[in-house]
Amino acid sequence: MSCHNTPLIRITPPGPNAKKVLAKDKKYISPSYTRGYPLVAQRGEGMIIEDPDGNRFFDFTAGVAVNNTGHCHPEIVQVIQEQTAELIHMIGTDFYYHHQSDLAEKLAQITPGKMPKMAFLANTGAEAVEAGLKLARYHTRRPRFVAYIGCFHGRTFGALSLTSSKIAQRRFFAPLLPEVTHIPYPYCYRCPFNLTHPKCNLACLNYLKDVLFTKTLPPEEVAAIVIEPIQGEGGYVVPPADYLPALRKLCDEYKILLIADEVQSGMGRTGKMFAVDHWKVVPDITCIAKGIASGMPLSAMVAKKSVMTWGPGAHANTFGGNPVACAAAMKTIELLENGLIENARKMGDYFIKELTRFKNRGAYNFIGDVRGKGLMIGVEIVKDKKSRAKNPDRRNRIVDYCFKHGLIILGCGDTTIRFSPPLIITKNDIDIALDILEQALKKS
Repeated sequence: MSCHNTPLIRITPPGPNAKKVLAKDKKYISPSYTRGYPLVAQRGEGMIIEDPDGNRFFDFTAGVAVNNTGHCHPEIVQVIQEQTAELIHMIGTDFYYHHQSDLAEKLAQITPGKMPKMAFLANTGAEAVEAGLKLARYHTRRPRFVAYIGCFHGRTFGALSLTSSKIAQRRFFAPLLPEVTHIPYPYCYRCPFNLTHPKCNLACLNYLKDVLFTKTLPPEEVAAIVIEPIQGEGGYVVPPADYLPALRKLCDEYKILLIADEVQSGMGRTGKMFAVDHWKVVPDITCIAKGIASGMPLSAMVAKKSVMTWGPGAHANTFGGNPVACAAAMKTIELLENGLIENARKMGDYFIKELTRFKNRGAYNFIGDVRGKGLMIGVEIVKDKKSRAKNPDRRNRIVDYCFKHGLIILGCGDTTIRFSPPLIITKNDIDIALDILEQALKKS
């Protein structure tokens, strides 16, 4: 059955079949998961998710920026089926198969910079970050790291030591990785120094150099600075155009590695293959996951060959670079390069323009900011434009209304709505979503 054959939901979910799933989940699944609202997914096609009761929803989250090619893209399904009939698993840390080396070669070609690069393949974004941290320490022999307030890099102990998105993610897990220093992200809408760009002269970055590097943090002991080129869970925050180039220059000055966490912002989401490409910045290490394999569990840590200096046994895993996931990744990259990245750019420009029209209407004084690149878009909800006071309750009401009327969206940060739809999206899809969103704005 095609998920596109019937209209979107117009009743309040969940239905009886979804409730059975929710009851079993509550009984048997760890309560550590965050559940925004009771969406139960049964099948997917393109932009559409269908629940067990036949209700259909427009997915404007892409499975949290994973399904960049849409749900169950037929070409992805085909290569997965073909690969499972040939080889499902052969541990890539002890044996060889071309799927790993083919993908590593492709990742070396598409990640920023023309220098030789090498890849370590894993399963999740957190694993890619962990690999990047270990490599940075191994290569530099330095113990310290710098990360950003509001960042999210994963929940394993090393990645969690960087993460500072929500206190619930860190509570009761100390001690974490020592010697991690957090600095303000260049969040110009809520500048922690109460300054305005560009008059600020990047005060948030100068704080690292002029204060921390002279008072508490010896720069010669810092292995790497880890940054999301566009902050994800922290609120879909886009830095000013001069920030990342200045950060790259600072890292070069002190021989500090720059690690770009492109887990959410990479693989075409922003209208370029990687978000750092917007600023022509070349990281030393790039961490990739989510959109790399159209829903298959796969991640990668790609580093300059001159940095990938560890030897056999220093780091490995069992399932990373699984041949089925690699096959899906190769087809995903092909689809991205053959039109989906450009579509993300065009549709993102249109979507941001229309959302900005909402922001500029007097009736929606609670839309404080619209920001993003490509199809990584944040809309910050405030009490009013003048005060910019955070308004998470209204944000949550908007998200809930949209769910109950057939539009799947999520929050991020303290008070932001994120839009990260599949890159196959059309103008008509956006218009339908905007109609639902506008009703939610009026009812909130």
